[in-house]
Formats: sequence, structure tokens, C-alpha cells
Amino acid sequence: MPTYDLGLEHVSLSFATKTVFTNVTQGVFEGDRIGIVGRNGDGKSTLLHLLDGNQEPDSGRVTRRNGLTFGMLDQRDPLDDNATLRQAALEGREDYEWAADSRSREIVEALLGGLSLEATIGTLSGGQRRRADLARLLLRDWDILALDEPTNHLDIVTIHWLAEHLRQRWSAGQGALLLVTHDRWFLDEVCESMWEVHDGVIDPFEGGYSAYMLQRVERDRQAGVREEHRRNLARKELAWLSRGARARATKQKFHVKQANALIADVPPLRNTLQLRQMATSRLGKQVVDLVDVTQIFQDRVQGSAAAGDAAVAGGDGDTQASAALSGASPTQMDIVPALYAEPVLNGSLDLDVDDADDPRLADAGVTAHTDDAADNGNIVDSVADAGIALAAVDDDADSEVTSAARRVRVSGRMILDDVTWLIGPGDRFGIVGANGAGKSTLLSIIDGTLTPTAGRVNIGKTVKFAVLSQRLDELEKLNAYKVKEVLSRYKPSYIVDGKEVTPAQLMERLGFESTQLMTPIGDLSGGQKRRMQLLLILLDEPNVLIMDEPGNDLDTDMLAVMEDLLDTWPGTLIVVSHDRYLLERVTDQQYALIGGKVRHLPGGVDDYLAMIEAAQSGGDAAAAKASEQSHSAGSSAAGIGNGANAASGDASNDEKLTGKAFHDATKRISAIERRLAKLEEGKADIESRMAAHDPSDFQGLNALNQELNSVQDESQSLEDEWMELSEQVE
Repeated sequence: MPTYDLGLEHVSLSFATKTVFTNVTQGVFEGDRIGIVGRNGDGKSTLLHLLDGNQEPDSGRVTRRNGLTFGMLDQRDPLDDNATLRQAALEGREDYEWAADSRSREIVEALLGGLSLEATIGTLSGGQRRRADLARLLLRDWDILALDEPTNHLDIVTIHWLAEHLRQRWSAGQGALLLVTHDRWFLDEVCESMWEVHDGVIDPFEGGYSAYMLQRVERDRQAGVREEHRRNLARKELAWLSRGARARATKQKFHVKQANALIADVPPLRNTLQLRQMATSRLGKQVVDLVDVTQIFQDRVQGSAAAGDAAVAGGDGDTQASAALSGASPTQMDIVPALYAEPVLNGSLDLDVDDADDPRLADAGVTAHTDDAADNGNIVDSVADAGIALAAVDDDADSEVTSAARRVRVSGRMILDDVTWLIGPGDRFGIVGANGAGKSTLLSIIDGTLTPTAGRVNIGKTVKFAVLSQRLDELEKLNAYKVKEVLSRYKPSYIVDGKEVTPAQLMERLGFESTQLMTPIGDLSGGQKRRMQLLLILLDEPNVLIMDEPGNDLDTDMLAVMEDLLDTWPGTLIVVSHDRYLLERVTDQQYALIGGKVRHLPGGVDDYLAMIEAAQSGGDAAAAKASEQSHSAGSSAAGIGNGANAASGDASNDEKLTGKAFHDATKRISAIERRLAKLEEGKADIESRMAAHDPSDFQGLNALNQELNSVQDESQSLEDEWMELSEQVE
């Protein structure tokens, strides 16, 4: 038996109704970078608690090298609510101590940027507490670092930073990392081996997540596993990892020929053209058009309640509120400078209003009350007292000023700045952006629950929205009902993938067992409630599906199940997520909300990260603003256009394509992608003809081989052109 630095020897552990581990022997050596995956409830977090010593096994033992230090990020933080952020996260370090060291300064600025160090832990949001605990852990040196879902509440930029930090934290062969996460991109970036926890055992695999998927499919094939559905999902995901110009450009970490052999008979993930035709038949040509939309939230300092700002736009990014809650009077070092500061726009608009209850005012956070004379619909002086400028159009002060003569100025945080975005039938769009950038606000404007301060939103007559939000409030009113009772309210059968299925069968496809039909909704776990929320939404048969962080509380297998369901969903799909793997997996085009603009990302999330990196290194706010404007709404395929902004970009950014050149390049990229898809089909056809050809007909085989080589050469040439154009339109 090997001598581990930290390990389990013949460990068994059971709880009341579940056996977690059965005679498990596994351990960690110095230099290991291990990702841990498995279904929710199979024991991933319990494994970390065993290694940390917080959980005792029923039998066997946990061995630990003398003097070994073990640091663990738990899903529940141990921070004292009454401690300040300085005391809890910095553990009493003076400012000069952490600020003078480049590594510690980067950790503090990346995770605590914008927060007041004098704010008490009890006043922070859940996401801010999470980042404080992660900063506390990373600021110390550990022999083994164990992180349980470290990417929760982090935006894409911070997740990318954390992956870089963990890769560079130790020299080769030093330190060790144990990582539990559902973020598959993160696993591939950071981990060099994998543990799969399932059925009471731990199966080790070499390589990151992509290599794990290859080995898992091969293991299932050799063993002849009966879990046909689970195997097909894994093979389908492996196919996505292997196909397409963008996927090939990322230099996957598994053997391409092996992977291709395993997925040779896996059909394409989705027929985009067919789905778009089906969506058009259900939706018509118009879905949602955002035209010249501007959204401003009234500043609190001007006296407005601005409730929508914190609830809708701020999220975990509303750091000023946290500082205010602490009651501190910030000094120079109280507010931590951010490693990257998201552009914050401020602006004002004059609105002509004739009603104190104008939804544009209410949704901008402006509260206006009427007095007894309000029957005329006048906006009264209480609005002015709230710090909002009123202007009478009629110059005659003695004349009766009607409501139509009232003008309200709304000033404050600008979330959207003159955005035009056309969303059509069958479009599958992903949206990224920093916490607090306004992604949830954008979704609320799209579905009509929020009225923009200016501009208009045109929603097609046949549109039926469904929103999968981050919260589970929709299920609260169903807590007392059993799952079976809730499902009985829906149709008895549905057509999925061309087959007729019942709601109960769909439920089982989402990982539920038939015995759970009698379980009250309130007794389901967080992950089960998340899956039930998705199931009920799909049973409502919407034609426009909006998903805000759909991967929350789902393990990697359930994410694959959800992605498989969405592959054949014939409608318009809008997804906001910090999980870049999920985002690029289920959507066809990605966009960034940055600086008040919606910007197309032809190269996916990598384009967004490159954009942020350029903004960090450039340091020229004016140039960054011009660049943002030149790219704002830049995709003709999505029906986005802003000629004034494009013209501005031509004058201010000579290195990147702008204006008509940018438009032509994006069209060419789309054409290349369509041609590559056809070439892939042609290649598959040639290979099938070669397989069926008479092996003794060498002349015929040679002709087919030349045809295949021609297709491959054209594909390679187009891929090179695609890469070059993608770099130019970043």
C-alpha cells in the first residue's frame, strides 16, 4: 500500500439511510491537483470532511503525515458575524503587510475589491462572505488546500483569475489541491487528475475533466454498463468537447483519434436550422426587440428609494451598500481597490410624465406620492422634495400646470445605454458580465417585467415567457404538495425527441426516482428543487426560455442532463451564467454586458476575458469607452446595429475592425461556420462510403481518399481563416 501524505485506509461510512463509502483506500501525494466529481449526495463534501478530520469514519482510518497543514473552504463559512472584514479575512494583518506583497495584494484586490474592510461580516451578502472566506484561506500557506465549490458567487473574470492563481500557487511537485466543483471548465484548467465519487467508491482518472470524460466512456464501453442513458449523455458531451472550430482551437487534453472513435456514431448535438424553423412556426418572425433602450436607476443620495437598483442590478456587486451598513467612515485604506473595476456609467434623462405612477419612474427607483389634488394626475412637490428636478413646459406661472407639462429628470447609475438588440425565433444567446453589471436587469427588460427608462421593447404577440430565476420562490407555494400532485396539474404526455413521454418519465430523466413522487416539494434538497423548477417550466411549454444561473445546485451529471434536454428545445433561449462551459455548450452565440452596452463575442467567453485584460492593461478609459461603443450590438446575425457607435469606433481604434469591416468580418465568420458544418457532414459521408466500399477496389478507395483529403484541406484552411478573423473582431 502506498504511503500517502493524507489518505483513507479501508474507510467505511454510513448515515441513517445511505452508505457513503465502503472499504475505500485512496489518498493525496504532494504535487497532486485533484478534481472531485460525482452526483449530489454521493459524498464529495463528506470526503473532504473526512480528510479534514471533522468527520470520523465508521471503520478504517485517516492517515496524515506529521506536520501537514490542511486548509479547507467549506460550503458554510466559519466567520464571526461581529468581526470586521479586516479581522475575519485579513486575520489582523496591517495594510502594509498584505499590500506590500504582490501575491497577497492580488488576492485581496481580486476577492475583496470595492469592499470596506471596516464592514462587519454580518452585514455582507452571502456572496461577499464567501469571497471573504476564500481570501482568508488563500492568504495563508497550506500543504494541502481543499476547496468545496469555490466558484460559487464569483463572476467569470474572478473565476478566470482564481484558476490562474491555483495553477501558479505552487511550484511543480509541491503542495496539493483537492477541488470539488460543478464548473467543468475550471476542472479542466486546474486539475491534473480526477476522482469520481459514486456508489460508495472513489474511482481515479488521469488528466482533467475532458480526459476523465474520455476514460469514463471507454470504461463504460469495456464493462458493458447497463446505464445506457448515462453513457449516452457522457458520449454526447464528449462529442461536443471534440467538435467545431472553436473546440479544436482550444487544444483539448485528450487523444483526438481515440475520442473520435468513441463518438463516431453520435449525432450532432442539435440541428440549428431545424430548431429555428420549428421556433419560427411557434413564434412567428418577431420575438423581442429592444430599440434604443436606456435604463437608469435613481441615485439613493438624491433621495430616491431606488429599490430596484439593489435588488435587480446590484447583486453581490453592490459594495457601497455594504460599506454603508458597517457604519464606518472610510479612510484611505478602508475601501479595497479592485483588481478590475467594471465600468460604471452615470447619466440622466428628462422624462415627460403625466402620471405619478408612470412605470418608467417606478422601475427607475423614483417614488412619487400624490396629495389630495392628485385626481388631476399631477406630479406634486413631494417628487421635487425627493431630489428630482421638475421643469414646467408652460412659462406662465399663474396658469394651471397640467400633468403633461411636468418633466422629471432621472439621474443615477446607467445600466443600459441606448441599446438596440433584436432577438429572433430560435436564437440561443448567452450573456456574461461582472456581478452588478445589470444582467438580471437586462433579463427583466426582455421579459417585460421592468419598463426601461427610455426606448421601447416590442414583444411578439405569440411569445410565452418562462423564467428560471436564481431564487426558488416559485416553488414556495407548492411546498405542502407532493410531487405527484403537482405533476397531475399538467398534460398527461409530451413529445420529447420525437417520443411521447409522461411528466413522471421526464422527472426520472432529470434524476428523480419514482419513489420520490410521494415526497412533498418542501422536503426536496436544493438541487432537487432546482431540477423540479426546470421540469415545471418545461411542462408549461413556453416558447421563450430565460435562464438566470441555471447551473446552481446541479452536479456535473445533472448539468449534462439539462443540457441534453435543451439541445432539442425548439424555442428562443436566453441564458445568463458564470459557468462558461454551460454557456458555450447550450447557446450558439455569446454576448457581454459591459459599460452599458451589449457586445457580441464571436470567439465566446475568451473574447470577453481578452476584452477585460485589454482594459486592465490599457488604463485609458476614453479608449476603452470608444472600443466598447464600436463593438456594441455588433452582430448582424443577431439583428443588432448601432451605426453611430461604429463610426465612433473607426476614429478611436485602428487596430481592431470596426464599422463596415467589423460587420463584413462577422458575416464571413458565420459563413465559415456554416461551411465547416457542411464539410463535416461531407467528411462523414465519405468515411461511411469508404467503410462500405469493396476493399479490393484500390482505385475506387484511392479516389475516395483523395476526396477526403480535399475536404480536410479545405476545413483546415477555413479554420485558420476563422481564427484570424475572430482575433480581428475581438
